[in-house]
Amino acid sequence: MTSEATVSTPPAISNSTAYLLRSFLAGGLAGCCAKTTIAPLDRVKILLQAQNPHYKHLGVLSTLRAVPKKEGFLGLYRGNGAMMVRVFPYGAIQFMTFENYKKLLSKHLGISRYIHNFMAGSMAGMTAVICTYPLDVVRARLAYQVKGEQRYHGIVHAFRTIRQKEGGMQGFYRGLTPTLIGMVPYAGLSFFTFSSLKTLGLKHFPELLGRPSADNPDVLVLKSHVNLLCGGLAGAMGQTISYPLDVARRRMQLGAVLPDSDKCVSLTKTLKFVYQKYGVKKGLYRGLSLNYIRCVPSQAVAFTTHEFLKQVLYLN
Repeated sequence: MTSEATVSTPPAISNSTAYLLRSFLAGGLAGCCAKTTIAPLDRVKILLQAQNPHYKHLGVLSTLRAVPKKEGFLGLYRGNGAMMVRVFPYGAIQFMTFENYKKLLSKHLGISRYIHNFMAGSMAGMTAVICTYPLDVVRARLAYQVKGEQRYHGIVHAFRTIRQKEGGMQGFYRGLTPTLIGMVPYAGLSFFTFSSLKTLGLKHFPELLGRPSADNPDVLVLKSHVNLLCGGLAGAMGQTISYPLDVARRRMQLGAVLPDSDKCVSLTKTLKFVYQKYGVKKGLYRGLSLNYIRCVPSQAVAFTTHEFLKQVLYLN
């Protein structure tokens, strides 16, 4: 009597799971490319928003010149390691959940596709924020530091210090409320603007603005330079509306690092304090000009890279 050994093979990854993984990768890489492009501007924005004593008397361009002189060229990228750790899952979750929320809303709500895009963008942004917020707090703390006066010596040390000295997990979620509130207009308008421009452009000017997708000739996609333009407009629209909430979020995130942290314990108190002490232009909208300079190329690169990777990874 002979017996044959049964060789078991692991189950293949389902098509839906493989699609989700590719979608996750495309979103994560798009986010990393976008943030690396504007990392120096991001550092300067945080320094100006939080009124860092070493640079608060300077403007955007003078701060960009002053940081390398005081901290070396890599000073412009301080906190960028923590940013990349955060941005990959953030971008991945945001882009992936946007597509899924859009399908879900389209299936269950009989409303305009443009409203779907706004709602799905807001929900995707809020989901990504909740999942990655502690990393954003750590990145802000590291970016705020000036060479020679470091309170934290790296990502792990920052995590440990905040957990031990600022109330455990609660310390990692300072400023979450204004972030979530700000994410509704920011992410919502960004995705709404880009998706609307893409839909209208391909519908009315398909030959001028579009071309067949590399992975599916039956699908039209925007040309690269059009993608960049639409992405930049989308970022500018979202940032203009939500910027005061972003200022409040940063000050709340920095917490004990700031000398006036006791006045920045809630969204309303932070907005009121910044307005009363610094006003609208030099407080609530301080660094906005820089934000236009950074958000336009950032969102342009993010949307364009994501559209490109969707073709490379056969997501169309």
